[in-house]
Amino acid sequence: MIVVREHLKCQAAEAAVAYVEPGMVLGVGAGSTTEQFVRVLAASDRRPRAAVAASERSRVLLESLGISVVGLTGEIVPLALYVDGADEVDPRLRLIKGAGGALTREKVIATASRRFVCIVDESKLVPTLGAFPLPLEVVPFAVHLVEHELRSRGGAPLLRVGYETDNGNRILDVTGLDVSDPEQVERDLAGIPGVVECGIFARRRADVVVIGTEAGPRRLMPQRA
Repeated sequence: MIVVREHLKCQAAEAAVAYVEPGMVLGVGAGSTTEQFVRVLAASDRRPRAAVAASERSRVLLESLGISVVGLTGEIVPLALYVDGADEVDPRLRLIKGAGGALTREKVIATASRRFVCIVDESKLVPTLGAFPLPLEVVPFAVHLVEHELRSRGGAPLLRVGYETDNGNRILDVTGLDVSDPEQVERDLAGIPGVVECGIFARRRADVVVIGTEAGPRRLMPQRA
């Protein structure tokens, strides 16, 4: 099963390269599927001029393959394209992200981009969000307060022990929350003092999802309510 999933990740990554214009500056997320995309892109004839990386691990990979990494500046914002994976995708292309801990920078770059192409294998498609633990990036000083607030809302937070984000913060993975209204939950969680960002991507959802499937790659466009 693991071998099949890796094959499907690579399939989605290969299909997503078609969205890249040679010589562009694009945003690149984090995670295993995104790393597949970076490797395929670097070997293609669509190499970008530079990339904005959502994590230090992505930065190291990009630079090791000869793709320069730049920061978000006024000269390149808005970016034409952002490519990243997801942990869950619903039919309206709302996402849960953050298993790799880069959710804050991922959301910043996604928001700074005109087009967000999400790449996943078919196991990530869900009818409704919420089965996957919801990551929250939290400043260290506020961890206990945020845990208390989450429990009062029916959530069960679990601290990633020994883990620190690239921003120097902590991650709480939360189960038990009702995420039936992702946009509202995203707003509510952002309002808790000490929460830097949550892993719901509903207000800035994907524009297209490229899916690796047993029948070959396919593209999913959002269903609007």
